[in-house]
Amino acid sequence: MSQKTVIWLTIAIYIVFITVVGLLNAKKSKNITEFTVGKRNAGAWLSAFSYGTAYFSAVMFIGYAGGTGWKYGLWGILPGIGNAIIGSLFAWIVLAKKTREITRQHKIKSMPQLFEKRFHSKKMKNFCVAVIFLFLIPYSASVYKGLTSVCSVLLGVDERVCMIVIAIASLLIVVLGGYGATLKADFVQGIIMLVGVALLIFSVMRSDVVGGFTDGLAAIAKETENLNLTPASHIGLWATVLMTSFGTWGLPQMIHKYYGIRDNHEVKRGTVISTFFALIVAGGGYFIGSLAHLFFTALDDIPGSGSGKTDYLIPNMLKMSEISDVLIGVILVLLIAASVSTLSSITITATSTLTMDFVAPVVMKTNDKIKESRVTKLLCIIFVVLSYIIANSNTPILDMMSYSWGIISGSFLAPYALSLYRKDINDKGAWAGILSGFVVALPPVVCKLLSLDISIPGFGKIMDMGPHFACLAMIFSLVMCLAVTKATGGKSEDNENFYILDAANINQ
Repeated sequence: MSQKTVIWLTIAIYIVFITVVGLLNAKKSKNITEFTVGKRNAGAWLSAFSYGTAYFSAVMFIGYAGGTGWKYGLWGILPGIGNAIIGSLFAWIVLAKKTREITRQHKIKSMPQLFEKRFHSKKMKNFCVAVIFLFLIPYSASVYKGLTSVCSVLLGVDERVCMIVIAIASLLIVVLGGYGATLKADFVQGIIMLVGVALLIFSVMRSDVVGGFTDGLAAIAKETENLNLTPASHIGLWATVLMTSFGTWGLPQMIHKYYGIRDNHEVKRGTVISTFFALIVAGGGYFIGSLAHLFFTALDDIPGSGSGKTDYLIPNMLKMSEISDVLIGVILVLLIAASVSTLSSITITATSTLTMDFVAPVVMKTNDKIKESRVTKLLCIIFVVLSYIIANSNTPILDMMSYSWGIISGSFLAPYALSLYRKDINDKGAWAGILSGFVVALPPVVCKLLSLDISIPGFGKIMDMGPHFACLAMIFSLVMCLAVTKATGGKSEDNENFYILDAANINQ
């Protein structure tokens, strides 16, 4: 068989698997609760793998791994380590148990509902819904773009065709099966990702370009020295580390994974499994990206189109490594699996939030759970179409993702995390944190949309500084949340009642 036949056959097997999982779970997602949180009885392995596969997609493997590797050389591994320690280990330790208990006690199924019940504000809920739906679209688009750059280089297929195929695969698993189907699919996709990353590292390291593990490390260490990184470069690197690590603490599709965990024992096990998964997948992905300068000496040498030349780094590195046809098929399935699982999580979170927290109570004015589920599935299709349109814009993967993560996490991380532990945080403090984070994270998006070529001396164009502004937004939001709360009087009796938990209820 030819190379393309082997690759397409491997992909076809994967798509059949996705379809079967969706069909088998179709009867289990007929109402909105089952569609969004299942039966809240997920074990540690399912929850941890679902968290990891939602975290890491082609955006990480292609956009961030390639971009950070090109900018920072061997230092580009740091985001992968940060993702494992901060984005997985610390996130689960700090957030998982409390989120699980509070959302189960109060029958919460989304982040906007948590804000409404904690701060007694429908306006806050509605603002949260709007931000989540609108700004998860560019993140979804970045996933499409990351995967299509690989398919176009290795398969020679038009990028728009690739996007359509990926969209169909993600819609099959979401629309047919909902949350339960994605959990089961994510477990298998997680195994594919672990095996695929291990094979990917082995194949690239033994290629003639790298020359083995020892020689390859020595060579890339020398190339990293030649980059002569400036203080501004190191600030940019750490901004990327912090945004991609702490950023997950405020992303609704990541927090959503804690809602359905069976009990606190599974939370502890999930913490370990999630951290291990992130070390292998993120650490391995960024390590491959750090080798970029062994394959290319200048951006103009990288085949590709548009402004995002680094989006084509990893695909061309794989092509130059002369990997076997079967292994290329496995790696493509790895990237597809990672991307489809992320797309599924994003799509379910964005559309179910819009349905439950705005369309049903405000537009439909109904409590018909079955009808809500149908509306959500229709919105899934609309969301995917909008993502496809944005993905066809000439915006680098790294930028699209940083805009999304910066605004959503900048707005919600501080009030969400603080509200789990601090009884004194009031609605004024929460509003201050949300709005200040939103405004601080906005400049790169505005500059990109309006084509404003504004630069900051020593750092570059504002539109390229998504991670910098994302980190500033998270910090500023935290400070404002605490400062305004202290200035306006702190806790109330209603806040106290929110933290009274029924042990029998949260452990059932």
